[in-house]
Amino acid sequence: MRVLVIGGISRSLLNFRGPLIRAMLDTGHEVWACAGDLREDVVETLKSWGVTFVRFHLARAGMRPWEDFKTFRDLQRLMGKVRPDAILAYTVKPVIYGGLAARVCGVEKFFPMITGLGYAFTPIASISHFAVAVAAKLLYRTVFFNSTGIFFQNPDDLSLFLNGGYVTRRKAYLINGSGVDLDHYDIQNNRVDGATLNFLMVARLIRDKGVREYAEAGRRIRAKYPVTRLRLAGGLDSNPSSVSQIELEAWQEEGLVDYLGFMNDIRPAYADCSVFVLPSFYREGLPRTILEAMATGRPIITTDAPGCRETVPVTERGKAQKARGEAVMEGENGFLVRVRDARALAEAMEMFVHRPDLIQMMGKRSREIAEEKFDVRKVNAVILKTMGLT
Repeated sequence: MRVLVIGGISRSLLNFRGPLIRAMLDTGHEVWACAGDLREDVVETLKSWGVTFVRFHLARAGMRPWEDFKTFRDLQRLMGKVRPDAILAYTVKPVIYGGLAARVCGVEKFFPMITGLGYAFTPIASISHFAVAVAAKLLYRTVFFNSTGIFFQNPDDLSLFLNGGYVTRRKAYLINGSGVDLDHYDIQNNRVDGATLNFLMVARLIRDKGVREYAEAGRRIRAKYPVTRLRLAGGLDSNPSSVSQIELEAWQEEGLVDYLGFMNDIRPAYADCSVFVLPSFYREGLPRTILEAMATGRPIITTDAPGCRETVPVTERGKAQKARGEAVMEGENGFLVRVRDARALAEAMEMFVHRPDLIQMMGKRSREIAEEKFDVRKVNAVILKTMGLT
């Protein structure tokens, strides 16, 4: 079969869909890939695999009718040229406009993957947001009605779309995120000395990832334990909610975080940390960085939010803590904390300072959970079978 994979950012075709694309090729299928930007290194890598890359017009931020029409038109032309037997699309605009183009072009097998809810499902009280949300939700209904199957990365998003009548149960498939390559992110020896604990957060530096809560937790934890370190990796973003360069520099001058910048290969940062932290309230599908950290054997501190909570199964004690409304809940491989709560985040960090033995124990459990649930080969096997590619 000829398969077309549609993503928003070209780099994601390697970082997030690379193992899936390779699995498609290994099972004898022809693969085309497209994204809204052009990176020569990505194109060359895909070409070396035997994948043809095509760029299409994409304005990632906002909903602008003329820009979005260009996206639809480009994808329609591409599908007319490629004539794919099956399409996999992920992220909001590739899903919506790829789905509409597939319908117009008569592509029978279209499979959207919901990797996050996006702007339409964000509770912002404004007339413009309401109009955009209504339009986006209508488009989702149309696309899902004509889809062969829809992949969801966490049960909260699945329930929301089911309860809202956007999708029927027979078309909905729940997968364990994008999965993680357990060989590429191999287990690393962990630090066990609580006095010199190194925390690490990896994310785009935008508000909804909890970057400011991380910095504030740093202020609290380092006031009590000055030798602990909070490291931060990730690039500044064009998003309006992005942390500013001035704000980031102020955090560094105050000694709250050690900024590592954007890293093409994040594995050395995982290897040099004791505990991984992601205080996100972004409503993402399932954070890939957490899966990578789990694969390397790191305990996790993250939020009790959709997508994040699936990575830290709570213990019986944690369930009781949640029932009592406590801000920190014990998990098998780390702790869940209340969203937007820097105090709770610092409290969870302090657990590892007082109990450094938890680092090895919970880190070991992280790797076990990654092997049990999030092995990319297991996730991809479900996707390939559902798409009729095996």
